[in-house]
Amino acid sequence: MNALPLQLLDTFLLDYHIGHVLALTFVLVMLGSLPLRSRKILALNAILFGVIFIAVPFSMTENIMYRLVGFALVIVAPILYTTAE
Repeated sequence: MNALPLQLLDTFLLDYHIGHVLALTFVLVMLGSLPLRSRKILALNAILFGVIFIAVPFSMTENIMYRLVGFALVIVAPILYTTAE
């Protein structure tokens, strides 16, 4: 069984930071909850990730955009939750 050289894997992972991982996880969680057809679950996921985006230290994300997305999710997601049936 041929394994990937660790140096190749390391050079690939160095281009990404925790903000990229959180954004990808957010998209995957939202796509995974779509088959449930529940706006409340989508809203709760959005609130959770909004808080996570806000709570992650700025030095780990290297971009203020993730924090702004977190604030937007924390503001918009409760409105989505209250309008859900």
